[in-house]
Amino acid sequence: MEKEALQAPFELLLVGGAIEAGIFKTLHQQTLDALELAETLKADRRAVWTVAEALVSLGYLERIEGNKYRLSSRAEEIFYRPDSANYDGFAFMHGYELIKSWIKLPQVIQNGRPAKGDRTIAERRYFIEAMSRGAKEGAKAIAQFCLTGLPPEARVLDIGGGPLVHARAFAASGASVTVLDLPEVAAMGQSSLAPDENIHLVAGDFTVSLPEGPFHLAFLGSICHIYGEKENRRLFKQVAAVLVPGGRMVVVDFMRSRHPFAAVFAVNMLVNTETGGTWTWEEYVTWLTDAGFKDMELKEVNGRHIIMAIRG
Repeated sequence: MEKEALQAPFELLLVGGAIEAGIFKTLHQQTLDALELAETLKADRRAVWTVAEALVSLGYLERIEGNKYRLSSRAEEIFYRPDSANYDGFAFMHGYELIKSWIKLPQVIQNGRPAKGDRTIAERRYFIEAMSRGAKEGAKAIAQFCLTGLPPEARVLDIGGGPLVHARAFAASGASVTVLDLPEVAAMGQSSLAPDENIHLVAGDFTVSLPEGPFHLAFLGSICHIYGEKENRRLFKQVAAVLVPGGRMVVVDFMRSRHPFAAVFAVNMLVNTETGGTWTWEEYVTWLTDAGFKDMELKEVNGRHIIMAIRG
């Protein structure tokens, strides 16, 4: 606990607000002064000028030809140039969107209802980009761990795997991968697939049904924290039904009482979901046993907690 952690994230709020207002997109390939920018955005000139000057002071914009603004070369690299070593895209905007929910925590404490409704298209893109970036570092190691001992061309069901980071790691190891995600997410993933990738995207809702198996492996990456006991119990039983006898289910998630951030992350689920949270090893063991799984193991791979269970 450090007092510095209690300081307001002014830069995140400033840049996030400017992106949401359209300032970065508008200046991506043109230069405008404050009045021209305000007119293009149908916004207030004083507000646009004040924000633009702040962005200049932080190095996101440059002032040229006297009063015109353009994106700095550094900002261009960070936001719009995937070929640059400095590229980060807009994954950080997921954190900006989360602040909108967290700021309503007092109301959530009072009524127990999430502060956030359905994501907009932009918010969903930010979420997918953030999930992709967060998963990339350990995806290969996790895939190798999950596939060890399975047939060379194992059939894998990646539940909620629309960002395709883990699916690509499984496919690169020789597996045949079926990815189930919501229609809008599946459509985004489909547009990025190369013809030779051994990945099949299925549009659907895993709280309703799963693709027909049988599969050797069902992978649940960052899924279980979205739901509570009732939903996870049902999902585990559905998974058991589409696995081959002796097939594996793998859960990657924050483990309450085992991960230092798990309790705080549960608050994120409180403000954003109806029943989500983080769950203990003991809870997972009970749910898995009741769903017909056995030989549960808890491992740590690349800093992530992983539960592996075998269908009985």
